[in-house]
Amino acid sequence: MDAAQTHPLFAQRMERLTVPATIAMAQRARNLRARGEKVLSLALGEPDFPTPAAVIEAAHRAALDGQTKYPPVDGTPALKAAIARKFARENALDYAPAEIMVSNGGKQVIFNAFMATVQPGDEVVIPRPYWVSYPLIVQMFGGTPVYADCHEADGFRLTAQALDAAITPRTKWLVLNFPNNPTGGTMGQADLEAVAEVLRRHPHVHVLSDEIYEHLLYDGLQHHSLAAVAPDLKGRILTLNGVSKAYAMTGWRVGYVGGPTPLIRAMTAIQGSATSGICSISQAAAAAALDGPADIIAQMCAVYARRREMVVSTLRAIPGLTCTMPHGAFYAYPGIAGCMGRVSAGGQRLETDQDFAIALLMEQHVAVVHGSAFGQGPYLRLSYATSDDILKESCARIARFVDGLT
Repeated sequence: MDAAQTHPLFAQRMERLTVPATIAMAQRARNLRARGEKVLSLALGEPDFPTPAAVIEAAHRAALDGQTKYPPVDGTPALKAAIARKFARENALDYAPAEIMVSNGGKQVIFNAFMATVQPGDEVVIPRPYWVSYPLIVQMFGGTPVYADCHEADGFRLTAQALDAAITPRTKWLVLNFPNNPTGGTMGQADLEAVAEVLRRHPHVHVLSDEIYEHLLYDGLQHHSLAAVAPDLKGRILTLNGVSKAYAMTGWRVGYVGGPTPLIRAMTAIQGSATSGICSISQAAAAAALDGPADIIAQMCAVYARRREMVVSTLRAIPGLTCTMPHGAFYAYPGIAGCMGRVSAGGQRLETDQDFAIALLMEQHVAVVHGSAFGQGPYLRLSYATSDDILKESCARIARFVDGLT
């Protein structure tokens, strides 16, 4: 046996690391486009609006003013102050500067938190369907994802009963993501109070509350942060947010979090050894976004609400599909159980929702993500954060695809 066999290059953790299905489907769409095909992609959750002009102007001013040096690892004082104001103004939460940190998008917050705390044998409860990165990051550090199922009949809310059944003595974290990706499900104050009652019976469980879609709510609903609903649990909660979804700033890569000082300090130490501080220009832009007028968000949300009605009503009219009306985020999550076991016009037998998604892409050139990638099938996730024309044509192609099944 040679040295390469006894000392392999790659760590065992790479065996647990897979490409998120959202990214994989987007890459399939790009490959088809490179061949000259006209592909309509609803696979990625990215606003189609431009970053607000005032935010770009703030970034430009920061660059001209010389804010181009290494920033503090945990965030610039100006951005942390803006985040503190935002938490107080919009979430009724009081976080001191030492309780706040800034990361390269929300995903690095999750990575930092789990790297600092999750060990082999630890369990993390994740409501299902889930954003694909949660279990992947848990598994990267040797933890075990445990799923609490959320059902279409309940609007994909997490119930207290499902949460209580999933918690064990090995549970270290609960991940909350409401408004939810992929379903658009939401949780009201009463739902969060019920969750808090369960958590009080399990004092060893901490909570990562991912509120990145908090502003994208419809039908008059209001967002509530768990740490504000249950202030006695605030010392066990990380409240995660960012500027990517509400302010159309996905490429600026700014996420942030409020939480207990010891945990923030540990997460900052990890970030200092990984990426150091976040782009100083992006931080200036994020501060301007958080302190800027809220009417920009309201205008975007009104457009999303109109698109939501159009997409859901169209999908519901397609035989074999069901679709719960999402109350948040910018995703529809249609059920396709009525299409399983059938054969597409191109000859693909649809045994799974992944079969459906791939055949739809190859035959009608519409990219969506199969629901089983988010832990629950047979569903599809499609984003309506794109133009009306693309949405109308995509829905028409989906209808043609389903009509061609035998």
